[in-house]
Amino acid sequence: MNQTARTLTALFNRIPRRHTIENVKDINSIIIEYEDLLKSIEAINPYYEKNTSVFFNELDSVRSTIRKSTDNKASKKNKDNFFNEASGMLKDSMQALMEVYDDGNRE
Repeated sequence: MNQTARTLTALFNRIPRRHTIENVKDINSIIIEYEDLLKSIEAINPYYEKNTSVFFNELDSVRSTIRKSTDNKASKKNKDNFFNEASGMLKDSMQALMEVYDDGNRE
């Protein structure tokens, strides 16, 4: 397993599941790191450039759902549901990227 795969796995394992203010900060920092990692994977070769664009689009949905979880007008239950949905989407996205990325040697 190369460094990129290890970093991706570490990010995946850091994704929080419960809605708290601290976890919102954590998941937002994970998203930033994940996006940077996606950019580095995208730059490896044309295969990865073609196959990573979907993951960037998924990040927009995750960010939007996290914003919903911080809405002051939302109930605690809705905030929890939105956060759980966002963290689940992020985990699914990372899991799919791990399968696409494999060992970084696809062409």
